Amino acid sequence: MTISRYRRLAAAAAALLALATTACAGTNSGSAGEATLRWAAALPAHWDPVVSGSGAQFRILSLAYASLTEIDEQGKAAPSLAQSWDYNSTGDEVTFHLRPNLTFTDGEPLNAQAVKQYLDRAKTQQNSALFGDLTSIKEIVAANDTDVVIKLTQVDYQIPLLLGERVAQITSPKAAQDPAKLDQNPIGAGPFVVTEFVPGSHVYFKKNPGYWDAANIHIDRVELHAAPDAATIVSSLQTGVYDLAYLDPAQVKAAKASGLDVVFQPGFNAANISVNVNKKPFDNPKVVDALRYAVNRQEFVDKVTFGYGKATDQPFPPGYVAYDEKSANQYPYDVTKAKQLLGEAGYQPGQISVDLVIPAQSTAAEIVQSQLAAIGVKVAIKVDPNWSTPFFAKDLALSLYGTTGRESPVQTLTAHFGPNGPLNLSTPYEPEGFEAAVSAARRTPLESPDYAATLQAATRAGLASRALIFTYSQPNIFVKSSKVSALPAIPGQIHWTGVTVAAS
Repeated sequence: MTISRYRRLAAAAAALLALATTACAGTNSGSAGEATLRWAAALPAHWDPVVSGSGAQFRILSLAYASLTEIDEQGKAAPSLAQSWDYNSTGDEVTFHLRPNLTFTDGEPLNAQAVKQYLDRAKTQQNSALFGDLTSIKEIVAANDTDVVIKLTQVDYQIPLLLGERVAQITSPKAAQDPAKLDQNPIGAGPFVVTEFVPGSHVYFKKNPGYWDAANIHIDRVELHAAPDAATIVSSLQTGVYDLAYLDPAQVKAAKASGLDVVFQPGFNAANISVNVNKKPFDNPKVVDALRYAVNRQEFVDKVTFGYGKATDQPFPPGYVAYDEKSANQYPYDVTKAKQLLGEAGYQPGQISVDLVIPAQSTAAEIVQSQLAAIGVKVAIKVDPNWSTPFFAKDLALSLYGTTGRESPVQTLTAHFGPNGPLNLSTPYEPEGFEAAVSAARRTPLESPDYAATLQAATRAGLASRALIFTYSQPNIFVKSSKVSALPAIPGQIHWTGVTVAAS
């Protein structure tokens, strides 16, 4: 055996020993007899829901915060902090009835005044990521200790869906007096309370006995760890370092082969190519249409999701209530047609060159580069770790973005196509007829037999936008050890109700 090979084997053995030691340490980090869940995930940069607002971080924040409403497995609004709600006869005012005697983990009362203060802050705080979602809300009134009256600027039956996990994770008003401190020290009324917080490393939680549904929370302790490299997730779960993690589609086969449980959690995810129609050459509709025909969605499904996703040309996955079958496949993959449109727009192959700015190298960006090169459009991929989402990067001409969706499908539509939509790279542009179609969807009660059709009509109006080209959707993929029981199949969210963790 050569010295170099011996050293490599010795290093590998040391690494395995260290991993085993870590696993043992993790197993014993909670008290004896405690049901402890070890979850590896990207730690949130912000722990104040008003600031965090978007992305998938709300799933992690739901450990510490409870929301005004929830959704059920069918995506319908369900009780949470509010045990019920009712609209007035004209549909422009809704009253939420809170459960009595609720408290935050700092002992402050969670009453109607606390909900009012949270929503007012979400509407007005300078760095709020939620203000654009609350434009239908004119005034919030604490009628008494448990009744929150929300007066609206328009008839809007989407409010019970809107005020779910993503938008209305209610914060302690006392803690919110110092928003910067709250942003790194969450104080809510969720199923768990923080006991240890080391930025960039881990956050430890214990069960909150004051949570409104504590009787159905069977986990005593949650250890949230900064996720390691995706390639090591499977081995880390095998050795017991973690019990739960997000899983890259490329690792699904390895996880299954290792005997781990792979969970395909339903979701509202959709990815897109964002185009800025305020900038050349995308101010020419024929150039945008050329891009639409140049996109081979199945290639994204095969190479990005490894076949676990679906092609979609809408901000919703096929089968969802807001997915519009009438708009499906309006721009089928057709390279010849794409080249023809570029010629009609006055561009020869190679004349269009654009930058695609992304935070890290990605397969999706390389696919875009390759597919547009096939029609004569040059795409230069620029990796910038400080890159921002379209909400903060309206100066870009071309961008890639994926959304986790919203509980309210109308909120999803306005985020993508509205004049102030955070996912609309071309603001203040919006397609003609979209505002009226969305207004009609808002005015339709969720129980109405016309709801689906009205909602799909709003999707159809939004898809007239030249600012977004949708590509694929995929479920949320998790890997867990057999110690962890099944996760509730709530679309787009993670719920801990009824979940158990067996002793090691």
